[in-house]
Amino acid sequence: MGLEELVIVGFNSVVLVRELPQHGLRRGDRGIVVEIYEPDGLEVEFVAAAGTTHALLALTLDDVCSIADWGPQSSRPVDRPR
Repeated sequence: MGLEELVIVGFNSVVLVRELPQHGLRRGDRGIVVEIYEPDGLEVEFVAAAGTTHALLALTLDDVCSIADWGPQSSRPVDRPR
């Protein structure tokens, strides 16, 4: 799937669709697209409830989906990578 099909632009919210335990992230965590790399790369920032950056990662379109495709937002304690 290319960027044109997913309609993701900078500063859109996205949802992680897979576990990334090495970064303390779980499927369903929400991030913000801060950069787009053609043809299918994204840089996504995941922020803690306090507003601090938890992770800033280069991902692909296969790693995320549009927030519109997801259910309600929830909060959870964060497992910090060691």
